[in-house]
Amino acid sequence: MASIPTDFQASGLIKLLIQESFLNVADAQVYVKEAKQNKVPLISYLVSNKLIDSKALASKASVEFGFPFFDLDAIDCRTLPISLINEKLIRKHHVLPLFTRGKTLFIAVSDPTNHQAVEDIKFQSLLRPEIILVEEGKLGKAIEVALEANDTSMIDLLDSDLDNLNVEGAGDEDAVDIKPESDEAPIVRFVNKILLDAIKKGVSDIHMEPYEKIFRIRYRGDGMLYVVATPPSNVSTRIISRVKVMSRMDIAERRVPQDGRIKMILSKNRAIDFRVNTCPTLFGEKVVLRILDPTSAQLGIEKLGFEPDQQELFLKAINKPYGLVLVTGPTGSGKTVSLYTGLNILNSIDRNISTAEDPVEITVEGINQVNVNVKAGLTFATALRAFLRQDPDVIMVGEIRDLETADIAVKAAQTGHLVLSTLHTNDAPQTLNRLMQMGVAPFNIVSAVNLIMAQRLARRLCQYCKKEAHFPENILLSAGFKKEELETLGIFQPNTDGCEHCNQGYKGRVGIYQVMTLSEAMRTMILEGGNALQLTALAKAEGINDLRASGLNKVRQGITSLEEIDRVTKE
Repeated sequence: MASIPTDFQASGLIKLLIQESFLNVADAQVYVKEAKQNKVPLISYLVSNKLIDSKALASKASVEFGFPFFDLDAIDCRTLPISLINEKLIRKHHVLPLFTRGKTLFIAVSDPTNHQAVEDIKFQSLLRPEIILVEEGKLGKAIEVALEANDTSMIDLLDSDLDNLNVEGAGDEDAVDIKPESDEAPIVRFVNKILLDAIKKGVSDIHMEPYEKIFRIRYRGDGMLYVVATPPSNVSTRIISRVKVMSRMDIAERRVPQDGRIKMILSKNRAIDFRVNTCPTLFGEKVVLRILDPTSAQLGIEKLGFEPDQQELFLKAINKPYGLVLVTGPTGSGKTVSLYTGLNILNSIDRNISTAEDPVEITVEGINQVNVNVKAGLTFATALRAFLRQDPDVIMVGEIRDLETADIAVKAAQTGHLVLSTLHTNDAPQTLNRLMQMGVAPFNIVSAVNLIMAQRLARRLCQYCKKEAHFPENILLSAGFKKEELETLGIFQPNTDGCEHCNQGYKGRVGIYQVMTLSEAMRTMILEGGNALQLTALAKAEGINDLRASGLNKVRQGITSLEEIDRVTKE
């Protein structure tokens, strides 16, 4: 067994990891520090970064500490008594209530030395907690499934209950209840059901589209649109009017676009916002509702899809006290979630964080968020100037659209502030060129920019029904794979028929990233006026994976398909 230096304050679990040769002392000290910086439990950090095997650790800890070991695959996590413990405690201590026996509550944990969790749960639940050890790799997923089931169980409503759904119009003024007219009850129930089904299915957008002879309603799930309903075209006006009433728009105005917002209260712990926009078309108003779920920014950095080296670069950049971090990609590529994941890591009592967005999509307690209002004169540049007078530590700008905003952001980054923002460019090297084209001086770019990250979202293959794919050698070589890896290469494709867990072979999405810091050679090239092609070639020479290479890594790992990578990375 390895010995532990006396100056290393190690918990019981760390001692076990070192003594059983899971970790050496030097690595353990580094991992303890990094887990603390990232505000995640040590076990979660080690397992998510594949630094230890979660099953081997749980088995060893079970023997060492004398607690029973249990496989979470053996139970349906949707039926667990999750309401016995406050959700905040569940997330804080990474625990899961399994069942009760009399006054005893059996809880699943991956760290048996977390005595504070036992005390907190005992105080809150008034039950006596008993520890059962489980694999960390399965615990995180089980917690999310159980919490989601607890929330969605409250919205499994009968048709008769759809009349009384708690829906509010949300705007600049205080929210007010939206009361339907009595003769509109069928329309109210139908609209409420469309909204509820969209939340249950985890879609991002709802499209309501009137045409000459049909009225079509589509959901966008995992980035793809599909039809869910085709109500009679003669009720399209009534359905759209109901949505406009809910979002507090002018129902008499049908000639110009309007914006609004709906707030749906699902439970005392969960509310969903819808950002609503109408646009007049040939046969009526088209309505698009964007679903804004605050839980999307609480996934944790390990679930975004970073490769380990990319995650390290991103965390290093956002933990610097000053500098500019830019995220690029098209609309719907997950930029906001990436930025808010970083802001959640930085969100602490000793930091002043302010954001300017158009509009604010995710509300987070502890962060000062401003909605840009161009008509009222509140632009990104105006908000940025105001932030700089409010003693900021971290600033997030929704988008750099013009030279004025870019200049203020760069100067803020140069004067001791961490600035996060987005740009619409195809990849990281083009972002540098775009800033120069905007008019930002090259010497300002090289002194301010910490990191540039381009990203896309690819659909995940369903883990239950994906099947092995077989492609000719020339197809794989032209896709970007190397000849020497073809013999051992195992790649998968979707089962287009799908299964009960997925939609045509895909379920959920994963991020694909190009994460680029500025090397000395790159800074020199920028100062010499290098173009996007030269910067791209230099980035490749320095070993920075482009989006295509990162996508192929996800194919190698069996996370997504080659067809999906072709779809999201094609030029």
